[in-house]
Amino acid sequence: MSHHNSKRQEQTKLIEKLTKKHTCNFKKHEIEKLIYMYQELVKNSPPSYKIDRSKFRDLLHQHFEMTDDILLDRVFRAFDQDSDNYISQEEWVTGLSTFIDQSEPESVIKFCFMVYDLNGDGYISREEMFQLLKYSLVKQTHDEDSDESIKELVELILKKLDRDHDGRVSLLDFTTSVKEEPLLIEAFGTCLPSQKMRDCFRTLICEGQAKKL
Repeated sequence: MSHHNSKRQEQTKLIEKLTKKHTCNFKKHEIEKLIYMYQELVKNSPPSYKIDRSKFRDLLHQHFEMTDDILLDRVFRAFDQDSDNYISQEEWVTGLSTFIDQSEPESVIKFCFMVYDLNGDGYISREEMFQLLKYSLVKQTHDEDSDESIKELVELILKKLDRDHDGRVSLLDFTTSVKEEPLLIEAFGTCLPSQKMRDCFRTLICEGQAKKL
């Protein structure tokens, strides 16, 4: 069997796997086009031929207008499920399913929680809240003397999110609070694309315009 045919068989198996995967909400033809997009993105990226952090950040900046360095890095980590510092074809499709489709609220809430949980310990601490809000607010206001105001904001948000009053926010705390007040889902910064950006990207998928990426 030729190398080309072997690669094609692997790709067919991956598409079938993703089509059946409960965490992937794309239709088969969309998955096929996303795989093609991926291959176009990485074809000049030896030796890994995978999406690295730099390429992913450029993609988020260009197509989703995301510019927050901390959140860009955390979104990359949320996509990179095996923590190998690259995004594989499967991670690309399943990550975009949550990021773009957003039809499964539980998955979207978990995604945002993972982004905000900076050290990956399963909780959003006061320190993490402060770091996220400080970077975001200083960037917007250019006020570097706002630590006390940010600490007050942290306490206000913590009161809304910390359901069991242990001084930190668990996934259960976050999920329960967001279901009651959906606007809290991006309490610590924008980590999801706007509806306009999502629609534009889905148009690229539908039209198969991978080369525009």
